[in-house]
Amino acid sequence: MKNLVILGGGYGGLTILDELLDHLPSDVNVTLIDRLPFMGLKTEYYALAAGTVSDHKLRISFPDHPRMTKHFGTVEQIDIEGKKVLLQNDEPVPYDQLVVALGCTDNYHGVPGADEFTYSIQSLHASRRTNDKLSSMKPSAHVHIVGGGLSGIELAAELRESRHDLQITLLDRGDRLLSSYQPRISRYVQEWFKKHDVEICHKVSISRVEEGALYNGDELMHTDAVVWTAGIQPVEVVQKMNVTKDRSGRVVVNEYSQIPDHPEIFVCGDCASLQFAPSAQAAEAQGEQIAHVLLAFWKDEKPKLKPIKLKGMLGSLGQKAGFGLNVIGDTSITGRVPRLLKSGVLWMSKHNLG
Repeated sequence: MKNLVILGGGYGGLTILDELLDHLPSDVNVTLIDRLPFMGLKTEYYALAAGTVSDHKLRISFPDHPRMTKHFGTVEQIDIEGKKVLLQNDEPVPYDQLVVALGCTDNYHGVPGADEFTYSIQSLHASRRTNDKLSSMKPSAHVHIVGGGLSGIELAAELRESRHDLQITLLDRGDRLLSSYQPRISRYVQEWFKKHDVEICHKVSISRVEEGALYNGDELMHTDAVVWTAGIQPVEVVQKMNVTKDRSGRVVVNEYSQIPDHPEIFVCGDCASLQFAPSAQAAEAQGEQIAHVLLAFWKDEKPKLKPIKLKGMLGSLGQKAGFGLNVIGDTSITGRVPRLLKSGVLWMSKHNLG
């Protein structure tokens, strides 16, 4: 029997399982390795951190299958030469083929104190910890959110609806929020924050973080809590892999998502160097491709790949407003409709992957 091992039950890993399990050849078994006994909807962790949803709402159960084994543990290392996965306080798991879909972690860009004195929304555990801090703060406490991208914006808006009494400041490195999107969307988001008393600071470059303080260059800013949403990078296990990577630390793969020098290893999602920015949507689309490649290889056929086409971006500003880009044609949309669309996408994810 051949053993396909999938590391990570996130958007990419679970999509691969969904595509494969009903079509497994008789000589292939699958092992899923994850820290948790369920998938967490990471795109919604900002709401968990803000306190507007419970983590139970953000769980998707892993599927059951007679030839799939679920192994819960922490991956410490991938032994490429020995073709096995080393786990913390557990026996190694050998593989014939491996999918690395372990996701990402915060990128602190070398800022001193950022890893020690800031809160995160990059994992379920970290989001719970962030929620514990934010929900227990005294009225008028000051929260700084570092990063003017989608995660920072959604967290700031959700936190405003959860805690009307807090001072919230969003620190953005660029000239405008969501600088890679259309100016119309940036203006809409900026106006929403102004209306809801969320302060925006542009051209901020955090130089260090301390207990109760952070610095924009030499300028001191007192704070009661800092949440870091200023960039991501592959998880440490992938960082330690001795393979070719791009400037962002993501693994370079071929057209079939394989590591060229180790074709038995596939890399999916935030860990892979792709033409798209890291996202749940990209991970799902690539996961579907990887499943089709594996099925073709098992049949000794050449895979026929369909190009990945992403369906645009949706973001929320609390429960009643949102924004979208390239969702309906090539236009941008703002207001209640994109928020409803995002809720629909979330429901579909839970229905299709669950």
